Amino acid sequence: KNMEQLVIHGGAGVLEGKAGEAQKMHESLCLIWEETFDALRKGSAEEAVRHGIRMLEDEPVYNAGTGSKLQADGQVRMSAALMDGTKNRFSGVINVQNIRNPIEAAASLSGEKHSVLSADQATEFCRKKGFPEYNPVTEFRLQEFEKKCVGIHGTVGAVALDKEGRIFAGTSTGGIGCEIPGRVSDSPTVAGTYASTKAGVSCTGIGEQITQQAAAAKVVTRVEDGMSLHDAVARTMRESDYFNYLYGLISLDSEGHVEVGKTTALGDVFYAFHDGEKIRTFCS
Repeated sequence: KNMEQLVIHGGAGVLEGKAGEAQKMHESLCLIWEETFDALRKGSAEEAVRHGIRMLEDEPVYNAGTGSKLQADGQVRMSAALMDGTKNRFSGVINVQNIRNPIEAAASLSGEKHSVLSADQATEFCRKKGFPEYNPVTEFRLQEFEKKCVGIHGTVGAVALDKEGRIFAGTSTGGIGCEIPGRVSDSPTVAGTYASTKAGVSCTGIGEQITQQAAAAKVVTRVEDGMSLHDAVARTMRESDYFNYLYGLISLDSEGHVEVGKTTALGDVFYAFHDGEKIRTFCS
């Protein structure tokens, strides 16, 4: 009875009419969506979310994993979370360092008693689990840092519904760039990543604002309480517009409806999903 559904995002921002960059991101998102949807058809929502986010983390154009932005002290600290909507299980890493795929660290914490770890202890956990040392810094981000952190910030995420009706949501980020070391973004919290048996959400944008609105958890709770996904997203965006907030989100519900929401002040959400006829992205 369930149809698989998948929506992914590669962050949010303004591409300032950079047609080449927009085209590159469009192609990248389409490719990653297709490969991830293939993983979803063959496997589970969890496998698909992890697969998609690993691909997004490995693509340096996005601010997650390889290509993460540098913080004020020139270090890269990454955060990621995974939520199992069926088991009501949230796990995440906050400010982990020197690993390739933070989403895999979040996934390996989902079986632990203490399922969210931060900073050195998160990195130490990864070492104990056999995650190899990896340097996520790219030349481009190094130059950006030296120029005092220009450019768009972002996050990557995925939400999947599998044929068993399970919903998983995941988000991964390199932060905002030049932030105070130790800052916690929305991504490894239930404000940025949330799922239940009814809906799943992954957010992108200004983390403090997403956290202040409890955005992902709020949308899911509204759907749980009987609101349609469309109305839940629209209402949450309206409430956020009251504060002129800058963020967006991707979401889906247990019936396979997809909603991409954004506050009025935001540029684009760089997303991809299939509307039944073709893959839709932010610039199609």
